[in-house]
Formats: sequence, structure tokens, C-alpha cells
Amino acid sequence: QAQLVESGGGLVQPGGSLRLSCRISGRWFSIYAMGWYRQTPGKQRELVASIHDNGNTIYADSVKGRFTVSRDSAKNTVYLQMNSLKPEDTSVYYCNALYDSSNTWGQGTQVTVSS
Repeated sequence: QAQLVESGGGLVQPGGSLRLSCRISGRWFSIYAMGWYRQTPGKQRELVASIHDNGNTIYADSVKGRFTVSRDSAKNTVYLQMNSLKPEDTSVYYCNALYDSSNTWGQGTQVTVSS
């Protein structure tokens, strides 16, 4: 089964940008969709953005126009470009790979937006 490793999180001031990366080890060919989720303590994990194998993307209303999900199959990597970051974007961000009969989660990367 594939392993997902997120990176790119950190501390950024409001209005700043970060790019998260999720590298997939193996089984890229069988992935139906990749999703970025975030979870803040005390709240449910929510979908931020996803990209299907056909290239279709979905975004949460709260991030539309600010975040962009993309993929680089040659590098087995999915990205989440986050612009115009707000304090409410502070969360642990997780990537998820959806296969035909299973899914795999990464370990998460912390994003903190604060002045």
C-alpha cells in the first residue's frame, strides 16, 4: 500500500502563501482521486480540495479563489497552493489517496497563520 508524506507547512503571516506537497510512494496509477483535508482541534476533518484522475477539482467554499490543487504525476506528487492565507486557515492539513477499494492518509502537516 502506498505511503503519503505531506510537507510544506509552517508559520506564515496573514495574506501570505504556502505550498503543501503530498508525495505518494507507489500505486499512483490506481489512484482515483487525491484530496486535501484539514482538521482543527474540536472540529471534524473537512475537505479542502480534491483532484480526480480526470483532472476535475473540488474546493471548499471557504478556500475558493485562494487555494489551488494540482498534480505532477511524473513526481508522484500532489500540491496545494495556498494564497491569501487567513488565521482561520490554521489547521493540520492531511492528504488522502482514494483507490478503488481503499484509501490512504498522510501524517499531516501543520499550517499556522498568525501575525
